[in-house]
Amino acid sequence: MQLTQQKIKESQKKFKQFLQRADKNKVLKQLPDLHEEAFEKIDCLQCAACCKNYSPRFKTPDVKRISKHLGMKESAFIETYLNVDNEGDFVVKASPCPFLGDDNFCSIYDVRPSDCARFPYTDEDVLIKRQALTLKNASFCPITFYVLDRLANNAK
Repeated sequence: MQLTQQKIKESQKKFKQFLQRADKNKVLKQLPDLHEEAFEKIDCLQCAACCKNYSPRFKTPDVKRISKHLGMKESAFIETYLNVDNEGDFVVKASPCPFLGDDNFCSIYDVRPSDCARFPYTDEDVLIKRQALTLKNASFCPITFYVLDRLANNAK
């Protein structure tokens, strides 16, 4: 699914209205099937917009796990790859993510940050609880867009 700026712009209002009035329990029941359906139809490796344009938060367990995997001291890992953002979280210094290969594969996939493992949150209540984040994700992630579009259309 190719997201065009026009398609995103046209859908943002619909998605925002849907999220504001959505029945949380109904949405949560639909998420597992829609999440699975979206991942069957959309190949993240064709896109990788999340890795190319945004950074996950690297929590302390992530830093420990990844630095160990890379054979680096935690301080060296932080100094080499991370900055602290305005919310006090560790994020990658530059985009695209330094662990993203030219083939859109992640070189640390098996030990990736928990934010990456959970993204795009289309199978959990983050979709409803953090509406601003969901709308932002729908502006670049075809899977989030797909799930929100299906939810909004099903609610009619």
